Amino acid sequence: MLKYKVLHTEGKARRGVLKTAHGDVNTPAFMPVGTVGTVKAMTPEAVASTGAEILLGNTYHLMLRPTAERVAAFGGLHKFMNWPKPILTDSGGFQVMSLSGLRKITEEGVTFQSHLSGEKFFLSPERSMEIQHLLDSDITMAFDECVELPAPHKKVAESMRLSMRWAKRSKEAFKDRQGYGLFGIVQGGTYQDLREESVKALTEIGFDGYAIGGLAVGEGQEEMFKVLDYTACALPDDKPRYLMGVGRPSDIVGAVARGVDMFDCVMPSRSGRTGQAFTSHGVLNMHNACHTDDHSPLDAECTCPACQNYTRGYIHHLFMAGEILGAMLLTWHNIHFYENLMKQIRQAIEENRFEAFYQSFLERYKDERKF
Repeated sequence: MLKYKVLHTEGKARRGVLKTAHGDVNTPAFMPVGTVGTVKAMTPEAVASTGAEILLGNTYHLMLRPTAERVAAFGGLHKFMNWPKPILTDSGGFQVMSLSGLRKITEEGVTFQSHLSGEKFFLSPERSMEIQHLLDSDITMAFDECVELPAPHKKVAESMRLSMRWAKRSKEAFKDRQGYGLFGIVQGGTYQDLREESVKALTEIGFDGYAIGGLAVGEGQEEMFKVLDYTACALPDDKPRYLMGVGRPSDIVGAVARGVDMFDCVMPSRSGRTGQAFTSHGVLNMHNACHTDDHSPLDAECTCPACQNYTRGYIHHLFMAGEILGAMLLTWHNIHFYENLMKQIRQAIEENRFEAFYQSFLERYKDERKF
């Protein structure tokens, strides 16, 4: 069982704290993605230094390698990867969806081929709960199916209803412990009636928190915000709300304004490896020649090690030379940027100035601008 308390609100925006077996998570929160037990190009100590309080791991990837049983033998994922703070694990449903022709879905679960070896595996709600228990996840996600958008109403409805039946089985198989919790996942694509049906089904089952899944899969920000407008506020006020796989800084600030508390996305770490830096005024492409002789930091307002100790010219050089340090510094900076953004959001809600912060952010931050 998890404890969650809303400390302050401004409009639909919420400032809260989630108490878990491995520590508190202040919300709104961003979770760096450590899919296979590591945030790429970062040490756990470096991730913690950014202010991150919780990481995301993945059932699908960890069940294939090194296996959940092996992680359990090391004392669980916290000890295995040297991350003593909270961990949330995705159920594996999204990754299985992406396998396309390599999977077969039935009422019982999903049979799929490993993308690593071609070996066949079976993943069900019960097996997903078992794996996440072996990993010692503070927050376990219900097993679900996610369809790629756009998709016909009938297809989305069938998938959502299957996910709701799997959610009930997940709840029955989950081993409840103090400080540990299970989140249900709202599905239904961009169809309001299906989202409302999903919310009703999940709240009747009862979960420690509720995720909004099946978004950021091709529908665009405007459509995503429409879904959040009628979905987030329909969820219980006393439980955390988690928007899965999102996203860009403007997505996050906009979702907070619509009542969302938790986020994860590979964007800051993946962008760090591909030469893109998130700054307070837009996105830098560190491959661009304009940075060659630039003595300024990535972001003059940032206190991360990359900005305090290195120039744009040097980081540009690292990427042009193919040096690993470039990815390390830029990933560190990006995750620091995201965590600092969440800190600013929390402070703004506490001080009843979130709406002003939101408008100022939209004016300052050119989300698609790369220079």
